Amino acid sequence: MKYIHNTTDFMGAEAVSAPLRSALNEYPLDVQRRSPHEKIASRLGAAEETPPRVRSEASRSPYEKIASRLGAAVTLGKFDGLHRGHQKLLNEIQKLQAEGYYGIVFAISPDDRTALLTSGEKRHMLEEQGMDCVIRCPFVPEILGMKPEEFISDVLIRQLNAKVIVVGTDFRFGYQRRGDVDFLKKMQQKYGYTLRVIEEERHDHRKVSSTWIREALSGADMGLVHDLLGFYFPVEGTVLHGRHLGHQIGIPTINIRPEPYKLLPPPGVYYSDVVIYGRSVVAAPADDVSSDADRRILHGVTNIGYKPTVDGTFLGVETWLYGIEEDLYSCNVRIQLRQFRRPEQKFTSVEELKTQMERDIKSGKEYFGVR
Repeated sequence: MKYIHNTTDFMGAEAVSAPLRSALNEYPLDVQRRSPHEKIASRLGAAEETPPRVRSEASRSPYEKIASRLGAAVTLGKFDGLHRGHQKLLNEIQKLQAEGYYGIVFAISPDDRTALLTSGEKRHMLEEQGMDCVIRCPFVPEILGMKPEEFISDVLIRQLNAKVIVVGTDFRFGYQRRGDVDFLKKMQQKYGYTLRVIEEERHDHRKVSSTWIREALSGADMGLVHDLLGFYFPVEGTVLHGRHLGHQIGIPTINIRPEPYKLLPPPGVYYSDVVIYGRSVVAAPADDVSSDADRRILHGVTNIGYKPTVDGTFLGVETWLYGIEEDLYSCNVRIQLRQFRRPEQKFTSVEELKTQMERDIKSGKEYFGVR
């Protein structure tokens, strides 16, 4: 999978005072699912003799792409974690895309708090699900102060050409959160869009929510986190050079440094799956480009913590991988935490640390069924 950020971000006052059109044009990116023949047929058709010259999909602005379809299908929410409740909204957008709409995820989220998923992780996951465009909108006065009808008319209709709006039952928006599902229903006929309201997702008779996931994560209950998210909790990053202690003691690991605002489970050792994208640029030819064929998934044992035995100074994520000896420096990886094994601890010596790591690796083999 190529890490192409098919994302439109707009920040601060630009969200309202500057035309959203120019913001979108600044980032003309979008997922391409259709073949060139399908794209030509959907727009101009095929000439009898010489096909007309058609601009590539990537060269067109999002507004041109929206206009070439039935309009935009927009889902709105915080989307913190992209949990199973959010997945129901995204599934609805996917159905609408299949009908010919341009799928937009409008994520309203603050920037001054910890996040279950970083912006990059969220973009990658939404891209993998085939969304056409992601708009990240922070909580700013220009948005918070908008009257509900103004938000509908100026942002959703005039600027995004929304023909279908998809929200959850508890969605609220606009000044003092006065806009809700009932108001969106009331405005349908006036502004010519269709509203689809998706019922909340429940697990063990409780509503699936980011708050519940944070509670489970703080207790290292990775099984419950998985059940609520619908996938293993991810931590993405680029493989960095560390102290090379693992190489020195014969247990080489890969190291990534998570974003400062990335919410993590308690320090400790976890069984994990590791998705590796591409090859190290050190080992690969200069013109090498990672592709879907370069996407690999391996099992591993991951330590999250400060490495107290060797006086670590920052929170890092370090993983031993089964069945690989390749140089992975500079590779993009996604660590998917499956199960908590033990808390992080300080050992009296590096030899004692090595002995414990060997125990963890042996235990991981039993967990994964690795020989």
